[in-house]
Amino acid sequence: MRYLRFFLFFLIFTLTCQKTFSKIEIEAPYVILQDHLSGKILYEKDSKSRIYPASMTKIMTTIIVFDLLKKEETSLDEMITISEKAWRMSQSGYSSMFIMLDDKVSVEDLLKGIIIVSGNDACIALAEGLSGTEEDFVILMNEKARDIGLENTNFANSSGINNPNNYSTVEDILKLSRYMIQNYPEYYPYYKDTEFTWDRTGGDPITQKNRNTLLFRDIGVDGIKTGFLTVEKYSLAASIKYGERRVTSVVSGFKTKSDRTRESSRLLTWGLRRFDTIKVAEKNEIIAKLNVWHGTKNKIETHVNEDVYLTVPKRKKKTIKAVIEYNSPVRAPIKKGEKLAVLKIYVSDQLTKKIDIFSSEEIKRTNIFSRLFKSLNFLVWGDV
Repeated sequence: MRYLRFFLFFLIFTLTCQKTFSKIEIEAPYVILQDHLSGKILYEKDSKSRIYPASMTKIMTTIIVFDLLKKEETSLDEMITISEKAWRMSQSGYSSMFIMLDDKVSVEDLLKGIIIVSGNDACIALAEGLSGTEEDFVILMNEKARDIGLENTNFANSSGINNPNNYSTVEDILKLSRYMIQNYPEYYPYYKDTEFTWDRTGGDPITQKNRNTLLFRDIGVDGIKTGFLTVEKYSLAASIKYGERRVTSVVSGFKTKSDRTRESSRLLTWGLRRFDTIKVAEKNEIIAKLNVWHGTKNKIETHVNEDVYLTVPKRKKKTIKAVIEYNSPVRAPIKKGEKLAVLKIYVSDQLTKKIDIFSSEEIKRTNIFSRLFKSLNFLVWGDV
């Protein structure tokens, strides 16, 4: 009887641990978590509801500057003259890099002032310096939002300070964050800098630390942006990288700073521990050779046009199955880049993903005599 009680206790303990491991609850009203490589949403709570993104708005502000840098319409060492509007923002009690009226500050220093110390003054300075007015810069922000596919977002200023027309969702901020990480690998490292020292003109150097305290925990977090408004409380877009994997979260509505740090850390590390991400196929690498009918070659090499990743719960790798479906054999002529088949991926016998497969080469049709011979051969022997 004693051994039976011990066994039952052990069984209940094991099941409880598994339940705790498989589920998570975050103490915030708006939450989303995504595996970066596969794009799979690992956890979400009210992710499409409208929020005020506060300083997470600055992610878009920096994206516009990154675009202008890529187009060579500005440079990191271009000097921006500080207007009275930008200077007054540094005197108003908002987070600032403390720029000075009529000073000239480089684009790079202003970017660091936005990314690392969340300077609202730096946002206005860059917006005015690169677009003439903040209003014109905001037009670029909203155009970019439409290009990225942010369906529930509107920007009213470059900083995210109080404005009812500056709104978004945690889902859209996640899309924005993923877009930035994917498209600006040369500039994204600014987001992991833990402090910024600005040797300003006419004053002592100012050193400020990054407001994203997860960067100081040495757990692999390398961004992205904190936010705070009285109505929305504390928010954070954060990303963690471990090996080749990256997991990104956006959470809004934390009651305190410590809640923001603790719960975001829990969410990110849960995403890494609870799931595996597998590379199914690599962009432009040969994935299969398909049979060809009446072609100058009997086989054609094929590929996919993108890296294909799949994220599954831990211990589910063995349940993955990939099947290529196509009408065999493929009839020549075949153009290079022509869609020929579909790769279907199953997890536990459930269709999870479908990816188009394309020809990697051109294959011409054979002459009439060769086609007649192959057709006759097929009728006699059933061999293509």
